[in-house]
Amino acid sequence: MSIVTQLFKSPAADVWKVIEDGWLYTGWVVGASRIRSVDAAWPQPGAKLHHSVGSWPFLIDDSTSVTTVETGRKLELLARGWPMGEAKIVITLEDLGGHQCRVSIAEDAVRGPGKVVPKVLRDPVIGVRNRETLKRLELMAAGGAGR
Repeated sequence: MSIVTQLFKSPAADVWKVIEDGWLYTGWVVGASRIRSVDAAWPQPGAKLHHSVGSWPFLIDDSTSVTTVETGRKLELLARGWPMGEAKIVITLEDLGGHQCRVSIAEDAVRGPGKVVPKVLRDPVIGVRNRETLKRLELMAAGGAGR
């Protein structure tokens, strides 16, 4: 899995508030362009975000579902974006006290054409995308999104 980690100048609780509000997903996840609906149980296991990826007029409607959650600490997702495929994503938060936390995103393709791309080629691309994703997530948490 490609793993990206960043130190945030926000407590983990503030970051989690952004993550647990499914309607904010497109604000911090690079590539997600709009949310069509959010299951009421989000972010509990089995709950889904119904989103689109890409840019108009080349939008793909699909979904991301929660596979595991440890409230305030960890969220494991299965992101779908067919025909590109599916990816497993694990987001972890470690509260460091003093209004700081460490956030990591681990991601890799698990099904579809993305899985065929050699790992040595796909990991750097996923890493670049997730570094920007973490920057956006940090800014949203610092700005009070989700409160």
